[in-house]
Amino acid sequence: MFKNLTVYRIGPDWTADARAIETALDKQRFVPCGATQQESSGWVEPRGEAHAPLVEVVDGQLILKLKFEKRLLPGSVVKERVDEIAEQIEQQTGRKPGKKQTKELKEQALLELLPMAFTKRSALMVWIAPKERLLVVDAGSQGRADEVVALLVKAIDGLAVSHLQTELSPASAMTGWLGTGEPPYNFVIDRECELKSPDEMKSVVRYARHPLDTEEVKQHITQGKVPTRVAMSWLDRVSFVLTESLQVKKLAFLDVVLEARDAGGKPSKDEAFDADAALATGELRRMIPDLVEALGGELMQLPGSGARVAEASPAAVAVAEVPAKASSSAAAEESEAPW
Repeated sequence: MFKNLTVYRIGPDWTADARAIETALDKQRFVPCGATQQESSGWVEPRGEAHAPLVEVVDGQLILKLKFEKRLLPGSVVKERVDEIAEQIEQQTGRKPGKKQTKELKEQALLELLPMAFTKRSALMVWIAPKERLLVVDAGSQGRADEVVALLVKAIDGLAVSHLQTELSPASAMTGWLGTGEPPYNFVIDRECELKSPDEMKSVVRYARHPLDTEEVKQHITQGKVPTRVAMSWLDRVSFVLTESLQVKKLAFLDVVLEARDAGGKPSKDEAFDADAALATGELRRMIPDLVEALGGELMQLPGSGARVAEASPAAVAVAEVPAKASSSAAAEESEAPW
């Protein structure tokens, strides 16, 4: 299932075609890192079965999976090897390597050490809702989500997307909900939040497993602290944490949903995948519009406003004119899972 959501709006001129997407992604299949390659990414079968489709269609929803591999080479190990080579050069020539040569030595050390480095693999899911024109990435950071979208835009002709934006910023809406103690329609405020001061002190207050409808929380709001994360639940069916950047984190489907899914007994692996995909996309296709409405409705982008995720080089992606190279700086690595 999804654990995090970053939601994008698909442009009006593109039509989802599973066969065309499959053909496009086949050219960017995952290939493990070469001996001297630090990182690799590519598309794999969502079901985890060799030779299965790269695009799974469940109840009209398109499911994709992107896999990452990274060689783990600590900077301290590289530095130690650079120092060893530099000391050898100094003993042979009587002088220490300069800045330019030290840079070359670092590249030499990387080439020597990379083949011996361990690799770490991770994967994340992508969901395309054709009717709703939504593209959703299960990424723990905005940068990693933008990286995935950049790969899709580069691979698929005609695909253009932009970040889903709302009339009210999440921070402004969450301030109102906590300040008044009144959650939006169909939602409940749960027992976790983070408040930050916008001044130079950058004070932070965090609540966990704590009621938020208290005078203490309201006082923090009155004093100017701004909510950056608030735990919520929707119709007693889905719980999550909403962030100031409109990301949904810690997504979980509640008992009433899971019990309905499990009522049919123990499914096969394929049946379990289909059931999980149908459950997740079915619930979220209803929840996301309610969340957008709670945030004042969708903020429509004017043509040429710069909000489109444009075609990008492998190293960067421009989203709202902000570069986001995330493969090496994402706040958290996503763990590999079948769904």
